[in-house]
Amino acid sequence: MNKFQSQIQTIRHFQLQEWQKITPDSCPGVAGVSFNHDPAIRRQIASLNQSGKIEILELVEGLQIRTFQYVGNIRIGPISISIQPKIDGVRFLSLLRYAYGWRKLEFFDPSILNLEENGFQDILIFQLLAEAKNILGRGLYRKYECIEENLQSPRGRIDFNQFAIKGGLSDAFLFCRHYLRLENNLLNQTLLAGLLLSSRLTSDIVLRAELRKISQILEQSVSSVKLTSSLLLNAQINTNRLTAIYRPTLSIIKILLSSQGISLDRKDSDIKLPGFLFDMNRFYQALLSRFLSENLLGYEVQDEFRLSGMLAYHPQYNPQKHKAATIRPDFAILKDHQVVALLDAKYRDLWEKSLPRDMIYQLAMYAFSQNRPGTATILYPTTNQEAQEAWINVQHPISRERLAKVVLRPVNLLAIEEMINTSNTAYVKREKNKFAKKMVFG
Repeated sequence: MNKFQSQIQTIRHFQLQEWQKITPDSCPGVAGVSFNHDPAIRRQIASLNQSGKIEILELVEGLQIRTFQYVGNIRIGPISISIQPKIDGVRFLSLLRYAYGWRKLEFFDPSILNLEENGFQDILIFQLLAEAKNILGRGLYRKYECIEENLQSPRGRIDFNQFAIKGGLSDAFLFCRHYLRLENNLLNQTLLAGLLLSSRLTSDIVLRAELRKISQILEQSVSSVKLTSSLLLNAQINTNRLTAIYRPTLSIIKILLSSQGISLDRKDSDIKLPGFLFDMNRFYQALLSRFLSENLLGYEVQDEFRLSGMLAYHPQYNPQKHKAATIRPDFAILKDHQVVALLDAKYRDLWEKSLPRDMIYQLAMYAFSQNRPGTATILYPTTNQEAQEAWINVQHPISRERLAKVVLRPVNLLAIEEMINTSNTAYVKREKNKFAKKMVFG
């Protein structure tokens, strides 16, 4: 047995769900696991714990691992951790498609996706593959590019300036400037780079083979470029109504690029751990934003609403001229240009988990921004049919006068998934509107 095979066999794999905690008492698999006082691994774990993406504590009797709102997988030292969402892969893919506006394009059965073995990123890669096949089926976008070259058979416009500079005709070629519709453009280069990234991220043999097949087709007419955030941003900016088919693809590539590799030090982006962790808060906020915007009839939904002027430094007591922080609830619901509700989306099942103090402080500030007694609502996800909303009164400690109210309101993700996948009849539209109003007003 060689050294490489020995290292593979000593790696321990742990399967967890979001917002879960395992200890040597609850999970015998972590009992006795140690990093053998490796200083490099311990520095990585300290930075990882500080990032808030996952917590790993080395105890006397073994490891304690706690997950939060991030799903995916990570490898550190002798352990590999896979974190899965509570919702099964097919249903979660349906919610992801709706939240980000991806189409339902299935070229093979999504039930083959095994999150326990392959990781959450394969859901995104599966959708990217479907989108890429749809683009190829319709034809790659071609853009006119200016070509300047010497031709025996003139084409386009002859550059007589070059003719004069050379002192006349010295050979059987003329310098011409003409235009060709080429597939080698920014959008297709970004698509190819995203497919190559996906083939490196996935561990599924079927997905990797399909990705390589599509990549080889693209490489016949599209050059390979390095995938960066600036390249992706330029590609998104350059989409229009003619290239709208690329938008879902670019959004998936953006998620894959931003979630691949776990940065341990914000000052040094080169320090990374192998893995893929996706922030479910981003998905949850996108899901609620679309559902409310489409189904809360008669109201306007504004994302990241600015509560300007609520916090301000006193002009005579601000020696360093600092600017006060701006408070931004996730959603503001407006009626006739007046704010009627402030909502915050937190991906934490408060029916099963306690409410952190920082969340209640944040919601109390939102409530104080309205006429007394103001109200602010936190929308949390759940799959428990028995979950009900709870109220927290913010009151004066002496007079007990109610100053504000914070509402903890559950949002059943399974109910949303069922509604968005049901034929949009008049009855279903009424049910969606009713559900959206209940989310906002209770």
